[in-house]
Amino acid sequence: MLSGLPRTADPNLLVGFDASDDAAVYRVNDSTALVQTVDFFPPVVDDPYDFGRIAAANALSDVYAMGGEPRLAMNLLAIPSCLGPEVAGAILAGGADKAAEAGAVIAGGHSIEDAEPKYGLCVTGFVHPACILTNAGARPGDLLVLTKPLGAGILTTAAKAGLLEPPALRAVTEQMAALNRAARDAMVPLEPHACTDITGFGLLGHLKELAQGSGLPAELWADRIPVLPQALDLAREGIIPAGAYRNRAFVGEAAQVCGAVPLALTDVLFDPQTSGGLLIAIPEDRGEALLRRLSDQGVCAAAIGRMLPPGGPLIRVN
Repeated sequence: MLSGLPRTADPNLLVGFDASDDAAVYRVNDSTALVQTVDFFPPVVDDPYDFGRIAAANALSDVYAMGGEPRLAMNLLAIPSCLGPEVAGAILAGGADKAAEAGAVIAGGHSIEDAEPKYGLCVTGFVHPACILTNAGARPGDLLVLTKPLGAGILTTAAKAGLLEPPALRAVTEQMAALNRAARDAMVPLEPHACTDITGFGLLGHLKELAQGSGLPAELWADRIPVLPQALDLAREGIIPAGAYRNRAFVGEAAQVCGAVPLALTDVLFDPQTSGGLLIAIPEDRGEALLRRLSDQGVCAAAIGRMLPPGGPLIRVN
């Protein structure tokens, strides 16, 4: 979509849209770079306050995936007039509370009338130019660590159809609203080689981008991938969001799935996530330390694969 746009020849633009990174990064000086991102989407849950929290956490996650610290945000809100100011206020309150939790300031924004509600943030953060994480730096032998279970898209699809009990909906809502701040805090001191967050393209879609950006194939260990309760059962029943099929088409033949991997699990691997976890590529000798640090931060994480030397399929799921 962006391939036809002119490239900006600015040496201070450290990360642009040449690759599929989570945010743009612009060098301010030798010790400070600005991280800029924007994200917004329609509701994934009915409660407007929870929707605001989730959308804000999702937008803030792009800064965390780059190793940065979010500091300033602007609201983006589209809403039909029939919903009234109470609903708009609840959405904005959810976003404000999540931004405050992240230590960021919401300083305004823009709203329009639209037939379907949409909300998100434009977020500005900061990172040291020498500490930027992208999805293009993984190296052979790196462990792949995932910091949130998969299946949020399947569960929210089930909820829209009235097939999810309130406790399960509350659990997946809280996971989507959880910041990736603790995961960022755990990984940055260990100097990982690459990072991305898992959102709309699903695990395999974002791993494809990381593998292509790094010029290396990847291997996933199917039996180690954390999955939210009920997601596999719902997938077996055919409760699959439309985005999962688009993700299958996007990944295409780049992923080679072993015949022993159940179809329901492959559906989960393509499941589009909202405010999913970080996928971190880190040297194997630092992997256990990372998992310990994540556990100490209360993050449910798992080593789910590794980067391989050049050769073979781009992604192999065993």
